[in-house]
Amino acid sequence: MHSALRLGLTGGIGSGKSTVATLLAQCGAAVIDADAISRTLTAPEGAAIPAIRETFGHDFISYNGAMDRTKMHAKVFSEPRSRQTLEDIVHPLVNQSMWQQARQAENAGSACLVFDIPLLAESTHWRASLHHVLVIDCTRHTQIARVMQRNTMAQAQVEAIIASQCTREHRIKVADGVIFNDGITLQGLTRLVRVLAPSFGLSLSHPTVL
Repeated sequence: MHSALRLGLTGGIGSGKSTVATLLAQCGAAVIDADAISRTLTAPEGAAIPAIRETFGHDFISYNGAMDRTKMHAKVFSEPRSRQTLEDIVHPLVNQSMWQQARQAENAGSACLVFDIPLLAESTHWRASLHHVLVIDCTRHTQIARVMQRNTMAQAQVEAIIASQCTREHRIKVADGVIFNDGITLQGLTRLVRVLAPSFGLSLSHPTVL
């Protein structure tokens, strides 16, 4: 069996990381999305629900059996210990599911596995498991503007999220490559990703919407 290239993809909120993941998928990459897996684990009947219920109580489980995201977000932002407790429940399950998806994609013949991990730079173990780390970067001002427009959030809320993530400087330190996604159009970003794609073992024969 061939060995696929394992590409770590990360970036702060509003950086455009998800857009780049989509563009890489259009070039043939298998994208393994940590956030999507986390949402599945905390959805109704998700694998993390029993431990969340036992640890935090029934008040943090909504009527449909999913984790109550509004209550949980409020708690973890105000109590760092609670955030760590939640991560201790969810992250091992996310990692297990990500590697399972990776094995399936590699067995199916994928040449490039994109591990889309928002907290990759904060992790103590992911870097050693990847061949290459690509960071999507932009200025703080651009982050705030994008997220406020996209999610109709107040500036203070966006700033609080940015403050809870690692700094741009730390994120760039763990990178093998950086895309500065600021002041360029979607077409420009698409062209840039397609220039990089062959270095990740990806083919430009896959259709890409420009």
